Amino acid sequence: MGEQQQVKFPQEVVDEYAALGVDLPALFSAGHLGTRMGVQITEASADRVVGTMPVEGNTQPYGLLHGGASAVLAETLGSVGSMLHGGSNKIAVGVDLNCTHHRGVRSGLVTGVATPVHRGRSTATYEIVITDESGKRVCTARLTCLLRDVRPDDAEIVRDAG
Repeated sequence: MGEQQQVKFPQEVVDEYAALGVDLPALFSAGHLGTRMGVQITEASADRVVGTMPVEGNTQPYGLLHGGASAVLAETLGSVGSMLHGGSNKIAVGVDLNCTHHRGVRSGLVTGVATPVHRGRSTATYEIVITDESGKRVCTARLTCLLRDVRPDDAEIVRDAG
């Protein structure tokens, strides 16, 4: 679904993960599901994560953007923000996702912007606003992630993701 764009990360974050031998853009990608759905993360920091997704290929039987597709975009963006907030010693695991769908979209690209509502030691909550190409709000979501310590058996998984 198009050429993969390079995600923009703060340099200190890139350096932190590089010291661990982790390819940050691969680790904080949209994952296999997001890739199949055409999710592209274009900007990423603990303060703001931005990504896009095409409507085409992500619709329900009436030809409208599927609510589950909006949920995938929202959880992807909120998870990336939570992971960046938690740092390299934490893993972010989604524990609650709430989506309110405001209007239907039949074509084009939707854009999601995730911003923090709460960033603590053990949880992070992000609000994700998804808009259509004309800037109209399509969906508002809220994601809370548990931030748990990386365990010894996680280290290989984290490194293999890069």
